[in-house]
Amino acid sequence: MLAIRTSEVDDRVRPTMKKLRLMRFPREASEEAVPRVGWVHTIAVLLLILTLSSASQLGIAHAAQDVSSVSYVDHRGARTIADPCQDPLTPSALRETLRLVCSKEPIEPANHDVRKAILLGFVGGFVKPDDIKHPEVLFATYLQKRYGSAVHVEVFGNHEEKRALEDTIRRLDTDKNGSLTAAEKEQVKIILYGHSWGASQTLIFARDLQRRGIPVSLTIQIDSVKKLGKDDRTVPANVAKAVNFYQRKGLTRGQPLIVAADAGRTKILGNFHMKYEDHQVNCDNYAWLSRVFNQPHHQIENDPEVWGQIASLIDSELLRTEARTQTASSAESSALK
Repeated sequence: MLAIRTSEVDDRVRPTMKKLRLMRFPREASEEAVPRVGWVHTIAVLLLILTLSSASQLGIAHAAQDVSSVSYVDHRGARTIADPCQDPLTPSALRETLRLVCSKEPIEPANHDVRKAILLGFVGGFVKPDDIKHPEVLFATYLQKRYGSAVHVEVFGNHEEKRALEDTIRRLDTDKNGSLTAAEKEQVKIILYGHSWGASQTLIFARDLQRRGIPVSLTIQIDSVKKLGKDDRTVPANVAKAVNFYQRKGLTRGQPLIVAADAGRTKILGNFHMKYEDHQVNCDNYAWLSRVFNQPHHQIENDPEVWGQIASLIDSELLRTEARTQTASSAESSALK
């Protein structure tokens, strides 16, 4: 079941939301209306993450053994990850996760023009940016395959802020003179997405770009978990559009409400409340400890509907039809179906 709390939804999007049986929450909903995790809860989460991190190191070798005939490579140029939509060795749970994404019609060059873009994903917890057990990583491979040379796609750990920033500035600096002109800052669209701490990192990174006068076209938060001393709720004014998917069950619960620092400059596409009481999402790609103690947090990470909507939103940002008949607003409506 999908519900929504949003303060900024275009009238043209509402009919689609009704079809989805989306329930709107009051505009005056505040952060205080939904208490955040207390310090005891935070300690428990950190202990669990540390445990899972240790277990993950043991699990990586096992995962590599399962897919040993495929070449999986780091996005930074040394390795390549197989196309999850074509690779027969993609685990069944992840095939289901990306089912709607992979069913999209391929882009026909004769009918579409792809805008130049930098798309950055941030993984959660202490997950490595090339951990193929997480859909954020495979989704990046899908994006690169779909849009081709017009885009640069990369995944970072949520603690790799400096590296991500340096890489982004280097790619924007086309004349390689060490400084960015106004034209260089706006020459490509920047889209950020992430899960858990990685979702929180999208707003932290957007603020890094804001301090340098660099605009962001879209931020996508999936079950955002607040990092210590950071704000995963307020979207900075350099972001044109933002969307938030969250769930409120289990040990780790996502941020239920994102708001614009400047509503005149940022459009909140929605705060989508995902519920899993009446249906299950396959999470077999994660360790049993995660599935037992933190299942809802990974159900939303593996939810095909979430990734299908994300893929459609990115399409609406990057694809220009030859006839120019598809406006940004109508594309957003389609993305939220």
